Amino acid sequence: MSNERPGERPGYIPALGFHSLTRVFDPLLKWTMRDERFKTRLLDQAGIGPGIRALDLGCGTGTLAVLAAQRGAEITGVDADATALGLAREKAAALPVTFVEGLTTEVELPPGSFDRVLSSLFFHHLLPDAKAATLARAHEWLRPGGSIHIADWGRAANPLMRGLYYSVQLLDGFSTTEDNVRGLLPAMLRQAGFEEVEETRTEATVFGTLSFYRGLRPA
Repeated sequence: MSNERPGERPGYIPALGFHSLTRVFDPLLKWTMRDERFKTRLLDQAGIGPGIRALDLGCGTGTLAVLAAQRGAEITGVDADATALGLAREKAAALPVTFVEGLTTEVELPPGSFDRVLSSLFFHHLLPDAKAATLARAHEWLRPGGSIHIADWGRAANPLMRGLYYSVQLLDGFSTTEDNVRGLLPAMLRQAGFEEVEETRTEATVFGTLSFYRGLRPA
């Protein structure tokens, strides 16, 4: 049985794989991964603060966008899941956050309009071609000298982490998640035109190895 809604693009995968689970996404991440902690680390890495214009790709229910806005940044969040965006708008009601509904491969945003592109647990939902297209568009949306910062599943640090990651693959699919566990995101970032690409840190989680990446759009 498909988990797509009528009118959705083929291959679209909502949070936790099924629309019926979207509303339990926040409690699950809070309980299993203390998500605000690793998202705060991502914001620290990106240097998010007052005056920064940031784009949150696959913003989901808006936790990362809200944390960034609370630091004084100007945030735009993009996601194709209307239910998740509804929850995000509730969270950000009193904050200067703009949410845009649509696929990251299709939404129209002004080129060079962001200082940072952020993404948390989003790229493992994308097929390889969509990953490449989204990274190319992120490069276009960044101003020269801007940077991209990603927290997502990466190469398994050991056999235990590889075994735990199968739970993600069983839920979200092998075709979208295999690039991550093979450690291919840095190469994809370089192919999209980013420089000084690096994996900055890894964390062991109950679902596998969480990796942090960054890359620079050349000035």
